[in-house]
Formats: sequence, C-alpha cells, structure tokens
Amino acid sequence: MIRVLVQPDAIDVTAEFDLHDAGGHGASASFIGRVRGDDGLTELFLEHHPAMTGAGLAALAHAAADRWKLSALTLIHRVGAMAPGDTIVLVLASSAHRAEALAASEFLIDRLKTDVMLWKRETFGDGRVGWVEEREGDQARAERWSL
Repeated sequence: MIRVLVQPDAIDVTAEFDLHDAGGHGASASFIGRVRGDDGLTELFLEHHPAMTGAGLAALAHAAADRWKLSALTLIHRVGAMAPGDTIVLVLASSAHRAEALAASEFLIDRLKTDVMLWKRETFGDGRVGWVEEREGDQARAERWSL
C-alpha cells in the first residue's frame, strides 16, 4: 500500500502511525520533519505546483517501492504557512526487515529535497523575509541514491 498526500492541513502523526501500522509489518522506519525556530523564525511558507508536487512525491514513493521490498509506504508533505514546531513531512516505510524500511525512508528524504517542486519562504520576527536556497549538501546526499 502506497499513500502519498500533499496538504495544507496539519499532519496528525499519531493517526497516520495508527493507519500505517494496521498491517502488522515486521519493521517500520519513520521520519518526521518539523519547522525549526532558528534565528527568530516565525513562519515557514511552502509554495508548490499542485500537479507537479504531487506527481513528484508519487514518483519518489514508487521508486522506493520498486527498489526495496516494502509492505507499506506513507509520504505526506505539507504546503502553505507553518509555524516553528509544525510537522512539514512524514515518511513511514514498512517491510519485513529493518534494512529495507530504513533505506527507503532515508532515500525519500534525501531525494525529495532535490527532486520535488517545493519552494520555502521564511519570515522572521525582525521583519526579514527570504526564500531558502538549496543547501550545499542536499545535492550530494541525493546523488548517493542515483536512480
């Protein structure tokens, strides 16, 4: 089972874990990405292209399922305005054994940073506003998983 969602609403992590784990999988790996409150950040806004963002996330999810033997995969990404502490992304990958679930989870996080059309705008308490540039290490981490 592969579930991919792009949504402006808060991610209910507990409900998603319950739904995902209903299959009785041997091993599950998870990643929860949250908005950092560094340097006085007050808002993170994720802009996206609805059709392309959803398609990009779905393509990555299917690439992970093709590469590793997964019994379930959940990939949820928020868009819109978020505050420090809000969950941005949730990855749940399950398989019979831990190695595949862990690798799939890491692959998805590394690749979505470079492969999916999302743009981040930060707003700070002192009035600064700016778009987030790709970090130096993002491309190198993504390239480890050449498709």
